[in-house]
Amino acid sequence: MKFVSYLDKGQPAAGLMLPDGVLPLRDAAQAAGESVDLSSVLSVIRGGAAALAACQRLANRGTQAGMALIPRQQALLMAPLPAPTRNIFCVGRNYVDHVKEGAATLKADLKLPEAPQFFTKATHTVVGTGADVRLDSKITRRLDYEVELAVVIGRAGRDIGRAAAYDYVFGYTIANDVTARDLQRRHDQWFKGKSLDTTLPMGPWIVDREELGDPTSLELSLAVNGQERQRARVNQMIFDIPYIIESLSAGLTLEPGDVIATGTPAGVGFAMTPPQYLRGGDEMTACIDRIGELRNRVVEV
Repeated sequence: MKFVSYLDKGQPAAGLMLPDGVLPLRDAAQAAGESVDLSSVLSVIRGGAAALAACQRLANRGTQAGMALIPRQQALLMAPLPAPTRNIFCVGRNYVDHVKEGAATLKADLKLPEAPQFFTKATHTVVGTGADVRLDSKITRRLDYEVELAVVIGRAGRDIGRAAAYDYVFGYTIANDVTARDLQRRHDQWFKGKSLDTTLPMGPWIVDREELGDPTSLELSLAVNGQERQRARVNQMIFDIPYIIESLSAGLTLEPGDVIATGTPAGVGFAMTPPQYLRGGDEMTACIDRIGELRNRVVEV
């Protein structure tokens, strides 16, 4: 199932993306007499197996019985989790070729990380597909893109072992970790340069774990104005998803709705010759097969 958040009378609402349009989950649940809370995607995640089962029943009814759907072109999609309850967890330098291009550009010794390099992005960075990414040249002149597979946590847990890691995953989505490289260098850490408003496009939906299957074979890519810049497979990550979850959850409780962006491959703008930073009017298209496509335009403010 593909879970979306869309704008309904000015407020976020949860839906399922079906072949013929968006099924409004709250309305469908009320019509079908389902008692679980499906008012938001976060409610669905927190509802666990019972909520997923209810969504599957509604999806079957929506497909077979012709329930009222919102035409796909008319659905105003937001980020699937438009108001995250916590900062988004991120993993830096998690693809070998990306580490190599960074070392070469910075003329530094090549050293692969020995443990996942975690940082976070503030919640106000999150925007959905089709939303504008702000570029304020008074703040940054080196805005860059980073396509990433994002893992959405489905149940609370701490000290999660590798063998059980996927049991804690609700599903997957696409993230674009837009980064102000000059702020990264100036502040000598990643948080500020990663946390400008609108710099985490996410979506277009969350694909649940069972539908997506094995994530290691996924291919991710990003293009700017139609020119491909990044392409890799998830199995090229230095630290795989179970390792990331095990490491992050050691002594730290993960909660339903937490998002983990798992790192970006080679091809970022700052490592090109010459560097190719984002400019006003640029359109970024991030893709991951079996998930979809995330499009966002850079707008100077």
